Amino acid sequence: MAKDKANSSTSATAPQVKSPTRDEGKYFELVGAKEGEVVVRFPPEASGFLHIGHAKAALLNAHYQRLYKGRLVFRFDDTNPEKEKESFEKIIEGDVELLEIKPDHKSYTSDHFADLLKKAEEMIKNGKAYVDDTPPEQMKADREARVESKNRSNDVAKNLAMWKEMVDGSELGLTYCLRAKVDMTSDNGCMRDPTIYRCKPQEHPRTGNTYKVYPTYDFACPYVDSVEGITHALRTSEYMDRDVQYYWFCDAMGIRKPQIAAYSRLNLMNTVLSKRKLTYFVQEGIVDGWDDPRMPTVRGILRRGLTVEGLKLFIASQGSSKAVVVMEWDKIWAFNRKVIDPLAARYSAVELADAVRVQLEDEVPAGQVLTVALHPKNAQLGSREVPLGRQLLIDQTDAQLILPDTNVTFINWGNVNIVSVEKDAPSGLVTAIKGRLNLDNKDFKKTLKVT
Repeated sequence: MAKDKANSSTSATAPQVKSPTRDEGKYFELVGAKEGEVVVRFPPEASGFLHIGHAKAALLNAHYQRLYKGRLVFRFDDTNPEKEKESFEKIIEGDVELLEIKPDHKSYTSDHFADLLKKAEEMIKNGKAYVDDTPPEQMKADREARVESKNRSNDVAKNLAMWKEMVDGSELGLTYCLRAKVDMTSDNGCMRDPTIYRCKPQEHPRTGNTYKVYPTYDFACPYVDSVEGITHALRTSEYMDRDVQYYWFCDAMGIRKPQIAAYSRLNLMNTVLSKRKLTYFVQEGIVDGWDDPRMPTVRGILRRGLTVEGLKLFIASQGSSKAVVVMEWDKIWAFNRKVIDPLAARYSAVELADAVRVQLEDEVPAGQVLTVALHPKNAQLGSREVPLGRQLLIDQTDAQLILPDTNVTFINWGNVNIVSVEKDAPSGLVTAIKGRLNLDNKDFKKTLKVT
């Protein structure tokens, strides 16, 4: 078979990866990538809303799509009819649109079910796969102990007969699974005869009851990547031990090999990103839904106040590094502030229950108002009016910092000379403050600032 273009040496026509800006992480070059020929993919499973980890994967693929002027395939991994829901598909498509990602092609793994079935049968006939009736828990224990199944040595005829039971979805077939015959002695657990097909009696959202058997993701992904023209399959570094399995399947099926590129998974402090656990939170009513602001889903964090641009800046800051780090949420909100700060109008309020009155000795004309800019650096946002009077309200926390015979700057108005500060003896809380306007004093450098 001719060598895959994606595995050749780096072409001189590949674009140079630009030096990162201060807020942008480093991006590795794709091995063997050629401008205009790179094809990447984003393959979510429609079993829940996209979370922030999925957003990183989607945005990273979109980055390489733009960098190499290539193509991005948006593919639904619908190999498990138990979890796949059309409603989730619509949500995920909306999330991708929210992230301003524009795929060049949309597909489904189920588009290739018929061909995958043929490939599985070819592997049985070539002695590269066998049907096993070992119970799941026993199979797991045997794989850990590197113990071969009694069915591993079955002849082709017996395997095909058992395979027919699976394809027909018979009562007996439901207890079987198809396993690749790889290497039960391997130190890499992924190579110890992994399952590649299992029976599922549930109706599939797209193919209905046409099939009773469905491929595993590990088996389907290499095939679909290859036939859909994917040149570079980006996935998190936690799956690096599966790379050898991916390429084994390519060889076993006699298909072109895409190039695998690994990047680090997004880990956040005190945050659950397991879709299984997030599903549990939703099903048990622990949260109000997938878009609950406490959820790390794209919809949830946007409802909490994160902007799309802030999320994209945060993801860009990580680049495509393989280094595994645990990020703080503070960093995400810092990027968000950079986005909203130039556009956010400034308003202030004092909580009445905890307010302290500042009594001015000066006469302040009734109805006097102060016109204040809504943003100190963006005049286009306009202004607001602040009513003035002899009695001003400030927060207790600010009042605790005020001392007699000092100048305090009341923001947007000017300096006030503090005459006295009264406190409640038992509690230490400030109960009243008296002051005198000192507006001619324009020295604001070392004064306490209060709202």
